[in-house]
Amino acid sequence: MIMSEASWHHDTIHTNGIKLHYVTQGEGPLMLMLHGFPEFWYSWRHQIPEFARDHKVVALDLRGYNDSDKPEAQSAYVMAEFIKDIKGVIEGLGYARCVLVGHDWGGAIAWSFAYAYPELIDRLIVLNLPHPAKFAEGLRTPQQLLRSAYIFFFQLPILPELLIQLNDFQVLEAAFKGMAVDKTTFSDDDIEAYKNAFAKRDTLTATLNYYRNMFEQGLTTSDWGILTVPTLLIWGEADAALGKELTYGTEKYVQDFRIRYIPNCSHWVQQEQPQLVNQLMREFLGESGIGSRE
Repeated sequence: MIMSEASWHHDTIHTNGIKLHYVTQGEGPLMLMLHGFPEFWYSWRHQIPEFARDHKVVALDLRGYNDSDKPEAQSAYVMAEFIKDIKGVIEGLGYARCVLVGHDWGGAIAWSFAYAYPELIDRLIVLNLPHPAKFAEGLRTPQQLLRSAYIFFFQLPILPELLIQLNDFQVLEAAFKGMAVDKTTFSDDDIEAYKNAFAKRDTLTATLNYYRNMFEQGLTTSDWGILTVPTLLIWGEADAALGKELTYGTEKYVQDFRIRYIPNCSHWVQQEQPQLVNQLMREFLGESGIGSRE
């Protein structure tokens, strides 16, 4: 089920007053991977062994997810705290810089972290999450509002948690297999892994709190400057949640920008087309020497 699992190491790190769980493999420059919703470190199972050949790969469970701490207060799930978490991880692992990779919510955190601490990032790689300014623009269009209807549903108390748990978390299977173009992307074991992660105490409310704080912390504003970190955006074109048009014009906000589209591929891009995603990441990282360690 999992490639090279025997050589992966599970560990925890204390950062920003909480404990985060992660899986790591390899040695060398740091590559830090941030997953999305409704996922956990496991979403990077196809990337960890590939990049562990020449990096120390660290795939986090974000706060609120799987085996990481789940602060009770809703106010704990805001971008300012996520950014502090990531800064603490980089420094706590003994690194001065990293290659930062993020998908979905992990991509949103990666974008914001790159603006806050560009000096800590050698390269930024984001998968199927638009630049925050482009997402804000998209939320003013009927088509993206329709695709993002789930975000508004998640604002409700209690009801989303109840519905997600119904029929042994059937909605998770529907989200992964239903959105995937290639229906063989997710095995039964993969779906069980996601269900088991979300069945852990307090996980549902913690992860939904990411959405419940979205409109109070500036994530939907378009007041962003020019990012100087070299950036690669990888985009599965058949994303049911985020339209391809959200990527258009990103170069206005990123000084050194590349975008690679993958046709016939869903939102779960690094799981549905892992070999191609790995190749695109390799090409981007190979453009110059990457990484440094103190």
